[in-house]
Amino acid sequence: MAKHIDLGAAGEAMAARELLKLGYRLIDTNVRMKMGELDIVAEEGGEMVVVEVRTRTLGRMVPPEATVGPSKIRKLVRTGRTYMESVGWEGPWRIDIAAITVGSDGSPKLEVFRDITVGIIEP
Repeated sequence: MAKHIDLGAAGEAMAARELLKLGYRLIDTNVRMKMGELDIVAEEGGEMVVVEVRTRTLGRMVPPEATVGPSKIRKLVRTGRTYMESVGWEGPWRIDIAAITVGSDGSPKLEVFRDITVGIIEP
């Protein structure tokens, strides 16, 4: 398997573990739909949360959270909306980014960016 795929899979597993510690309740992972994939679907504080996981090694020019651009955000909104409709969820939902930076010693650092569409796009 390619190194970036291994890093991505490890990042998603780490993000899931850490989100549980932060009070998220995992609903689903790696949800494949016609228009895209959702890395993690969770519930936190009465809201459904679509979590986009981005993992990078330390020293890259661009931090992991900066790799989620406008077209990816639009795709997450469309895919998230379709997912919420498919499960019958009518309550509030949001999109978070779980940004993981892996240090040169292999130690990961997670930062969660909550509700990345606020003020930009209504989910």
